Amino acid sequence: MSETGCRHYQSYVKEHSYDTFRVIDAYFAACVNKDAREKKAIHCNCFECGSYGIQMYACLHCIYFGCRGAHITSHLRAKKHNVALELSHGTLYCYACRDYIYDARSRDYALINRKLEAKDLQKSLGWQPWIPSAKETNLLLANARRRLVRPNQTIGLRGLLNLGSTCFMNCIVQALVHTPLLSDYFMSDRHDCGSKSSHKCLVCEVSRLFQEFYAGSRSPLSLHRLLHLIWNHAKHLAGYEQQDAHEFFIATLDLLHRHCVKAKSEHESKCNSGTGGSSSTAGGGNSTSSSSGSGGGGTATHCYGQCNCIIDQIFTGMLQSDVVCQACNGVSTTFDPFWDISLDLGETTSHGGVTPKTLIDCLERYTRAEHLGSAEKIKCSACKSYQESTKQFSLRTLPSVVSFHLKRFEHSALIDRKISSFIQFPVELDMTPFMSEKKNAYGDFRFSLYAVVNHLGTIDTGHYTAYVRHQKDTWVKCDDHIITMASLKQVLDSEGYLLFYHKNVLEYE
Repeated sequence: MSETGCRHYQSYVKEHSYDTFRVIDAYFAACVNKDAREKKAIHCNCFECGSYGIQMYACLHCIYFGCRGAHITSHLRAKKHNVALELSHGTLYCYACRDYIYDARSRDYALINRKLEAKDLQKSLGWQPWIPSAKETNLLLANARRRLVRPNQTIGLRGLLNLGSTCFMNCIVQALVHTPLLSDYFMSDRHDCGSKSSHKCLVCEVSRLFQEFYAGSRSPLSLHRLLHLIWNHAKHLAGYEQQDAHEFFIATLDLLHRHCVKAKSEHESKCNSGTGGSSSTAGGGNSTSSSSGSGGGGTATHCYGQCNCIIDQIFTGMLQSDVVCQACNGVSTTFDPFWDISLDLGETTSHGGVTPKTLIDCLERYTRAEHLGSAEKIKCSACKSYQESTKQFSLRTLPSVVSFHLKRFEHSALIDRKISSFIQFPVELDMTPFMSEKKNAYGDFRFSLYAVVNHLGTIDTGHYTAYVRHQKDTWVKCDDHIITMASLKQVLDSEGYLLFYHKNVLEYE
């Protein structure tokens, strides 16, 4: 396909330049501002039938809008005009060629308009195909023989040395490295660190680890640099005693989020000298359970939806909490971001003393309405008094990767114990029943299992291992520096402490 369109479009550009295309694309295809959206809503209807069709065309030779099919083609034929712009996707159509055409310069102007639209609406830019830069093109030409990954190859698998009760860290690193979207991000070298001391940046170290994993070597890796960075930034995890894998997971996400925000602010301050850097806020945590905060027991403090770092893009969802007053039936709704969902496994009097047997049981119990007794009265904003109420959790939005924490460690004033009961979990999980808006929910909420972290032993002494999905139907067991093949049955028969699922279908804004 030519990058300058067809000969008819070239003739059009010589006669009219790109100005008409830029204006029509800005106002009726991209809609770069409020004024453009108003003009499109008022004027963008078919001149023949008056309808506001889904696929409307604008003639680039004159002022004319027409529906797809007979109306636009009859106009182009009668007026002997060749070029029209399809307004839903901003694609050029040549009537003489009877085909859509591509022009590189026009697409550059259209991309500028799409960026202006995204900025005005405060939304992310839609998906764009990857076009290699000059540097990337030279690298591809210089490395014509690239590695071909075949089935049953071990590239991407590396054992991790135990540095002294660090199996909890090794398992979380294995799960993160095998997170599809995260590996795509780091393997495409997307992290741009503006820090002068990149050796102190946790994101730079994680990026280096991804490169090491996929370098092709089979020798075990040592995570001493990562461990040292985490010790420096999360003091409660410092030391050689055994730590909780879930706590380490949340702390790692929090630190990665903070470093991403810091790197972005430093990069922007370099680009815009003289402007103040944005403040770095705490990056989420497990707002679904008071026992699993980020860092030293903190909860999510960043504002959901305002951070666009890779961690929040992949792992952040939104929890909805509805409190219903028993006196007036008034509903108070709050929203909280979460990085994972902690699920109780023990008996609870509020749910009839029944212990869950499956992950679905745990989720049903988690999202079931709970009556708050007289000892937990909440002040109703409508009644202006303290009333008994019911509280119910549901999932407002789900992240691309949802992780479940099965709360196997129970701490009380009387006894600390581990719940070792078997919880059945599926390979494919549909989260639709647990969404806040089940009927009107937009998107596909089916997820696939890709990693499981297990704890073997008691609450005092134990060992962490992990199962990760290496390729589509290939599972491996990661036991520190030992990597062995595993069957799906072994994965599903394991005890399960942390379960990682990724979304099957990704939606672009």
